[in-house]
Amino acid sequence: MEILLADDQQLFSDNLKLMLETLTDDIKVTGIAADGQEVIDMVEKVIPDLILMDVRMPGIDGVQAAKIIHQRHPEIKIVMLTTFLDDTYVEEALQYGAYGYILKNIRSEDLIASLRAIYRGSVLFSPDILQKLIPRLDHDEHDNEYHEIIAHLGNREKEILKLVAKGYNNKKIADTLFISEPTVRNYISSIYAKVGSKDRLQVMSIAQRVHIEKE
Repeated sequence: MEILLADDQQLFSDNLKLMLETLTDDIKVTGIAADGQEVIDMVEKVIPDLILMDVRMPGIDGVQAAKIIHQRHPEIKIVMLTTFLDDTYVEEALQYGAYGYILKNIRSEDLIASLRAIYRGSVLFSPDILQKLIPRLDHDEHDNEYHEIIAHLGNREKEILKLVAKGYNNKKIADTLFISEPTVRNYISSIYAKVGSKDRLQVMSIAQRVHIEKE
């Protein structure tokens, strides 16, 4: 797995590179960028498998850089790495094609496992990170309504929603259910319309709160 690192803290990037290449034999860091523009330029010279990119950088930030890179090279998997858990950044990163959003306090072995999983296209977020990203809201007046809506979903919609709740991206859902990605997108659009949300993280949260796995 060839990875580009993008972070404005040089010492952090150097230590991250050393950690990844010391603890693994299947990861190679092919470049380090200090800001969004530099990683955009670097991608044109070295096409990596995955970019591990800080959210907050001078000039073009990581989210905007992700948008530009995804438009030009949709095959490259982009993972946001940050100290901050900001819902706005998460939503924008997902919108612009990011495959993951990882906090910098993650343990080394968990980071490596997450990168490998994302590289394989298995999940959007590792389970530990997913728990941090999705708000564990208490029972509120809308939960009964959500239970009712999900209870009336079709069987295929429930299957897909269960996988969405696990953090699977559209490709992994399609591969798991042996259907096409456009079909998955159509079902997800239908689910969003019925639940009343276009926010994937909110839909994940709702699905977990109503225990979709028991449906």
